[in-house]
Amino acid sequence: MPWIVVSAAYFIGSIPWGFLVGKVTRNIDVREYGSGKTGMTNVLRTIGIGGAVVVACGDFAKGAVPVLLIKDSPSLAAAVAMSTLIGHNWSIFIKFHGGRGILPGLGALSILAPWASAAALIGIPVIAFFRYVSLGSLVGTLSAMIVGAILYLLGQIPTPYALYSLAGGTLIVVQHRENIRRLLKGTELRLG
Repeated sequence: MPWIVVSAAYFIGSIPWGFLVGKVTRNIDVREYGSGKTGMTNVLRTIGIGGAVVVACGDFAKGAVPVLLIKDSPSLAAAVAMSTLIGHNWSIFIKFHGGRGILPGLGALSILAPWASAAALIGIPVIAFFRYVSLGSLVGTLSAMIVGAILYLLGQIPTPYALYSLAGGTLIVVQHRENIRRLLKGTELRLG
């Protein structure tokens, strides 16, 4: 019955915390503002810090908790992590719209490969210094992918976890393609 577990993970990942916070606090659809995404950054810009904190916690938890519950099976845990990430990015509850996957991806990785998730935190000083959330997210994602590969080569994590790190990280980078174009053109919005 692994397919039931993986399917359930997709529905958990699909919980659109940013959309819900926008509706409950301001009666707005955050997808109609800013980046059009439901992630923490767009909520921060649209609603403020309180809403962003709620979204950050919800998105991180929906990546971490399902993986934590079935961590004893590496293959299933990696599949659940990926399914949650896909649900977040293409939520069935809001016409297959969503976020870019940073926080649920980080949540899942914090259970599967804590050192790789710790490497992703390098994105925080990048955001603080350059004030580009997308740049920090990309640097953090690529750092986590590199550390995940090193951990795998050192025999510290199983193959499914390494594959999740690679596939999940690639998906997150692809989801930032418009941000990458804007960064290269110098038109990306800075935080604040």
